[in-house]
Amino acid sequence: MHRHLITILAALAAAAITAGVVIASRHRDPASSRSPGSYAIGLWGDLPYSERQRTVGVPKLIADMNRQHLAFSVHDGDIKSGIAPCVDSVYTRFKALVDTLDAPAMFTPGDNDWTDCDRLLFNSKERLNFERRQFFSTPYSFGRHKLKQEVQEKPYVENRRWTVGRVTYATFNVQGSCNNLCDVAPDRSEYAARNKADIRWLHETFSEAKSKRSAAVMVVFQADPDWEARDPKTLKEADGRPDGFHGFLSALRDETIAFRRPVVAVHGDSHYFRIDKPLENSAGQRLENFTRVETFGEDDVNWLKVTVDPSSREVFSYQPQIVPANRAAVPSP
Repeated sequence: MHRHLITILAALAAAAITAGVVIASRHRDPASSRSPGSYAIGLWGDLPYSERQRTVGVPKLIADMNRQHLAFSVHDGDIKSGIAPCVDSVYTRFKALVDTLDAPAMFTPGDNDWTDCDRLLFNSKERLNFERRQFFSTPYSFGRHKLKQEVQEKPYVENRRWTVGRVTYATFNVQGSCNNLCDVAPDRSEYAARNKADIRWLHETFSEAKSKRSAAVMVVFQADPDWEARDPKTLKEADGRPDGFHGFLSALRDETIAFRRPVVAVHGDSHYFRIDKPLENSAGQRLENFTRVETFGEDDVNWLKVTVDPSSREVFSYQPQIVPANRAAVPSP
């Protein structure tokens, strides 16, 4: 009986230890399962589009981001709807919002912020210059914790670059509405100078990524360049409209092919969340190291969490964040 009792007690003790291990593993901090050197970032844009979103939906989104211990976040443009006036308070109130993010917060302008202001009888170039003064007067990010960035030469100070954990990131002033080549009061000379600066910044970004031996590159801009409407070999639009994106996309394709490691292009504009691989080479072969990410926006007051692991094969993995407090859509007007 004594031996049997010892055997039974030993078995019970082993079972208790095993159960404890299982229970502990279920409550382990998810961040502890990441590879050393990995981190998370947040992507969002096309928000806020209404007063209710500004005062209710976006603060809840920011609170959700702040709970996730992000390395940084990027807003890819459009801080108001296309029908809202381009008054100074729109910009100052948005700046106050992004400064409530705990982690460094980056921003690149959108067409609703300046190119489309001509529709509302504002001067688009003056609004862009106001944004440059309001948002880009220093080399530092927004947020409670700041991150110093590389800045393109004046006047293109909105174009920024930074490297975190062997991954190079950059923002570009590439706009919807044909990149200022169509819509109300298009400005060809403004487009030509800015497009040249964007392409130069793109080449410099990849050059720096190569010199630093970065594991990947992420580029962020506002415009949806309408990949599906383009000839995959020439990257030109098929309908003959003014095309403000061909030069930039061609340079992006060339750099992606030469880089050979993962490249991600993040944009907003169309308000349709998606992750796909729309870019091909001139022979029609898919560029498998290129990924397009379009963020949530307009009525979808949510964001995208990206885990960045420079030691992994694809570097980036994606988890859409449907903010629980915003599941009942915060309507735009």
